[in-house]
Amino acid sequence: MIFPPIADYAFLSDCEVSTLIAPDGSVEWLCLPRPDAPSVFGSLLDRTAGSFRFGPTNSTVPEQRRYLPGTMVLETTWHTPTGWLTIQDVLVMGPLEDHRRAGYRRSPGDAISQRTLLRIATCFDGRVEVEVNCLPLFEYGKTQGEWQFDGPGYDRAKMVQGDLSLILGGSIPLGVVGARCTGRTTLEAGDSAYVAISWDNGVPTGLDDALGKLRHTEEYWRDWLSMASFPDHRFRPYLERSALALKGLSYAPTGAIMAAATTSLPETPGGERNWDYRYTWIRDTAFMLRALHGLGLNWEAFDYFAFILDAMSAGKPGAPWDLQIMYGIGGERDLTEHTLDHLSGYRGSRPVRTGNGAFDQHQHDVWGMLLDSVEEHIRGGGQITPGVWAHLAELVDTALERSAQPDQGIWEMRGEPQHFVASKVMCWVAADRGARIAEGRGDAAHAARWRAAADALKADICDRGVSDRGVFRQHYDTTDLDASLLLLPLMGFLPPDDVRVRATVLAIADELTEQGLVLRYRVASTDDGLSGEEGTFSICSFWLVSALSMIGEFDAASALFEKLLSFAGPLHLYAEEIDASTGQHLGNFPQAFTHLALIDAATRLIEAEQVRAATRLDDGIEEYMR
Repeated sequence: MIFPPIADYAFLSDCEVSTLIAPDGSVEWLCLPRPDAPSVFGSLLDRTAGSFRFGPTNSTVPEQRRYLPGTMVLETTWHTPTGWLTIQDVLVMGPLEDHRRAGYRRSPGDAISQRTLLRIATCFDGRVEVEVNCLPLFEYGKTQGEWQFDGPGYDRAKMVQGDLSLILGGSIPLGVVGARCTGRTTLEAGDSAYVAISWDNGVPTGLDDALGKLRHTEEYWRDWLSMASFPDHRFRPYLERSALALKGLSYAPTGAIMAAATTSLPETPGGERNWDYRYTWIRDTAFMLRALHGLGLNWEAFDYFAFILDAMSAGKPGAPWDLQIMYGIGGERDLTEHTLDHLSGYRGSRPVRTGNGAFDQHQHDVWGMLLDSVEEHIRGGGQITPGVWAHLAELVDTALERSAQPDQGIWEMRGEPQHFVASKVMCWVAADRGARIAEGRGDAAHAARWRAAADALKADICDRGVSDRGVFRQHYDTTDLDASLLLLPLMGFLPPDDVRVRATVLAIADELTEQGLVLRYRVASTDDGLSGEEGTFSICSFWLVSALSMIGEFDAASALFEKLLSFAGPLHLYAEEIDASTGQHLGNFPQAFTHLALIDAATRLIEAEQVRAATRLDDGIEEYMR
């Protein structure tokens, strides 16, 4: 069977789990009971690893797919030889229970996951036969269960596998054959039918109940989105979808936000660059808080920051604040990598991995990202206690101490450690933000010491990190470029009008791109410990938009941003990478960091547009007055 393009998957979430639905109506990725747990439907990574299809019989290509505006409700329209049909898919949100759910450390607000995937079909012209075909396979496709009827009728079946209990039910008569549950019915114009699978006995009791749950979930998402602030601009739909994607990647019990919803979607189809991204990276933190606060989503920002503090403070005995580069969504520190050799991988891309072997790497950017996020947290109205400040001060000192050492770099190189310029810049960020926070707290001693250390480190980076042609380099022992150098203006290391910053941004635009889209680095000249090629990194392309805008190259920035928007998936979602020659999305999906970078780039462009418009108006008034 053919795998759908990565960008064609729809992403649904209830902030406890997430799922990917293929264009033909098959649920091909759902992990239970957490998004980092083993899959129950895993045909995303092997066509025999379980799926759940609900759609018209003998029709697999839909007429149209969209999210209902302002929601994470998927609507698919089908045109069959006999009629027209819509199917609405949703992970149901509903009212809180009387008791607190196990594992919840954050407030869920006014609604909480009902642990149910609901699918409602409506025929609006002619007549259409719809079918149900549900085959769960546990432990990433290794283990099968057995469906049993649950009750006197044909409308409900149950499967128990270990601690997980699945209930499939609805208004369609079902039949059971071992691990598979099937059903079909014919709908006339005006008829509706539903099917739902629940892992907490949440199957609707009838069609009216199902429609009510759908309406409640729609209202939840629109109410949530209404709490944010978006500009009245043509980029607004992309900003809204990015915000919804970030919310969908959040894990409500702890406040964590995953880097992506998937594991092992390849950076190169058929290659080995396949990683598990269902974790939280400290690297994302500063951009996450900046984006959330910038959109007015302060509650999510505070919950996310609280998760980061929880994860750091529950560390190793004797060293609880020994900062890792990533954590599990429950705050787990041990993310040992394993391979699932029984899975063929997406389009033959192996190995399929769980866990992430980079979790214990030394990457010096983490301290800078963390301290920048602390400052953003304070700027957004948050506070930190004296005890937390004492630990943060230790981390600033650690960053300065480690800044003289080589590391694996921001891209988690699996080759030899190097003196990466971006890593050292982020150590400078740790000292700079630490000094600024200390000044705000009246801690003059720390502020003075860290400011002096930051100045000395900046001088060293500018001396050793710039090549003979006046361009910042990937690391001290090369002249190669690296897209992480775009962080220099973005993180305020040097002003955008600095001649070296401008030269570096333009060099990356000219020399580290394929058809205008940005590579992280040149694989052929960088020892990353891996084989094969990779696509252009969407994060880096959006960073280039931001950097070009900052150095005054507005037209180039705007053109690149419009080009990137043209590469968006059909549902305005982005994977990690884009193949510049085909437009194909590669890597895990949807990717939080890409949507964070999109938000930053769009925000900077909109602000630049407003400045230009105001300047033109002022010039026009001045000319008129003459």
